[in-house]
Amino acid sequence: MKIALFQYDIVWKDKEDNLRKLETQLKNGIDADLLILPEMFSTGFCMEPESLAEGNEGNTMSFLRCLSERYQTALCGSFVAEEGGKYYNRAFFVMPSGKIFYYDKRHLFLMGQEGDRYTAGDKRIIVNYKGWNICLMICFDLRFPVWSRNVDNAYDLLIYVANWPTSRISSWNALLPARGIENLAYVCGVNRVGEDGLNYEHNGDSSVYDYKGKQLLRLENGEEHVAVVDLSKEKLDEFRKKFPVFCSADRFEIK
Repeated sequence: MKIALFQYDIVWKDKEDNLRKLETQLKNGIDADLLILPEMFSTGFCMEPESLAEGNEGNTMSFLRCLSERYQTALCGSFVAEEGGKYYNRAFFVMPSGKIFYYDKRHLFLMGQEGDRYTAGDKRIIVNYKGWNICLMICFDLRFPVWSRNVDNAYDLLIYVANWPTSRISSWNALLPARGIENLAYVCGVNRVGEDGLNYEHNGDSSVYDYKGKQLLRLENGEEHVAVVDLSKEKLDEFRKKFPVFCSADRFEIK
């Protein structure tokens, strides 16, 4: 499966500009089965959900559904969502068929007061797409390996969409390959670049790692860029048979 990483400077709280930026990339042509965007791709990591949030049937998701169908590419990222009077940092996986899956961020960023504005999710989601099982996570979730744990090879590809600042990028670069090794799966992290509306700098370092922790793709620091990598399910399955560490994994329940 070919996945594309779109690392860009999110225009602060400007949905139209960010959606236009995405549409332009798709018009230019991207040879991929899946295009992955950063966290809160249409607004930036903003703590003002009252003025930005939409429902699952709002303009943003309707537009993404149209783009996915038109260009026959699945789309993944997160947006500011509202449901039942509550706000969520909600990941989405839009298929060309029009089907959409959602995941609400479990670990809200305490130091950024995200928990004061948004409600945490309590359910993981694994999407089946083109024969791959794909698990969606958001930014701060990366620091919590229990939540990301791959039990009995339930997923093949683990995706983190993020607004991870430059000041802590060394943790991003260390934890992504660690998740690939411990979960025996491909791991993809897509981060933004540029300065956000809160004056935090982001240098990107969007990357893909294999199940051995080997880096398969890395986007240039600070650069807006789209890059594609081809992942092999056959090689993953072969390695899992050869080196079945998951058989010795501890069993636990998350409460």
